Amino acid sequence: MDKFQAHILLVDDDEGIRSLVKKYLNENNFLVTTADSAENASEKIKIIKFDLIILDIMMSGKSGLDFINDHKKDLEAPIILLTAKGEANERVEGLELGADDYLAKPFEPKELILRIKNILTKTIKADQKRIIEFENVIIDLNKLLIIKNKKEFKINNTEKIILEKMINNPGNIFSRESIGQLINLEKERSIDVIITRLRKKIEIDPKNPKFLQTIRGAGYVLWIE
Repeated sequence: MDKFQAHILLVDDDEGIRSLVKKYLNENNFLVTTADSAENASEKIKIIKFDLIILDIMMSGKSGLDFINDHKKDLEAPIILLTAKGEANERVEGLELGADDYLAKPFEPKELILRIKNILTKTIKADQKRIIEFENVIIDLNKLLIIKNKKEFKINNTEKIILEKMINNPGNIFSRESIGQLINLEKERSIDVIITRLRKKIEIDPKNPKFLQTIRGAGYVLWIE
């Protein structure tokens, strides 16, 4: 999965469309599973967690709207509807049921890619942790503050970028090189200074860090869970 941007479920009863769209999405580094009906799609989502669903409205058997209605309580993946030009009412109903976007057939493959990327970017941002609390420390990336023992410490943009990455990847070791790429900084000494500054804001005893630790020969890790 590392080389793919996301795993997409493509639901359409037109074999030609399934084949062409899957080929194009594969070429743009998306993993694609297909379903030729709403019923088939229902079986697929029971065993696979998809990042996004592309769903045709008008299909033989159950419609795309039926599919959304059947699964609206447990369907977490965002949905892009594929519609015919004359299906304005169905588009509106689909959006009311919880679909995230729609695209009228025929469509440009590039536009589909842009819509997919736009939705996935919003989804990723929504899923990211912005406020965390551990022991006597609160990190609030929305307000750019660290609150420790009821004292407030401001976070600058560079610190925010590093903390955002570490908070959403707890336990992952970040090398100086990878941190430098995040903040566009090459000098390792400067990165060490930034980490030292963060420790003063987070740690009770910055010289003996409990949370933002150094892994000798590897880099830094944030232990918060």
